[in-house]
Amino acid sequence: MLNKPKAYPLTKHLAKHQPKRLTSSCNYQKKTSGFTLVELLIVMVILGLLASLVAPKMFDKIGSSKQGTAKTQMELFSTALDMYRLDVGSYPAQLSALRASNDISWQGPYLPKEIPNDPWGNAYYYKFPGENSEYDLVSYGNDNKKGGSEEASDIIH
Repeated sequence: MLNKPKAYPLTKHLAKHQPKRLTSSCNYQKKTSGFTLVELLIVMVILGLLASLVAPKMFDKIGSSKQGTAKTQMELFSTALDMYRLDVGSYPAQLSALRASNDISWQGPYLPKEIPNDPWGNAYYYKFPGENSEYDLVSYGNDNKKGGSEEASDIIH
């Protein structure tokens, strides 16, 4: 008779090769990640200092950009007023005539949209005949009063 190979139970064979399990009695600490309160406070102080240095310069730019916008709008009005004068023969008594008029020679509208307010929300001052030239076109700045300095200064075209 032939000798049969010896059969080993499968569980004994696998038990030899299984990795050891860690038990809860191991002495290792769980590492935590994050920032301490002191680190967060230091970052907040640095950001506050940067904001206090940069913010005033940025607000100055806003004021000068509004003045630039007013000058650009006044140039547009000036061009529209000149086109009106070429068609009708004289400048209009009011800026609203650039959008609608009953004059026979009127070929407008000379502005594509309604007449906007200045960047500070005030109406432009228009006077024909003007004191300084054929007409006066003025924005009185953010205070809407004659005179002033910086952002409150008058813009005259």
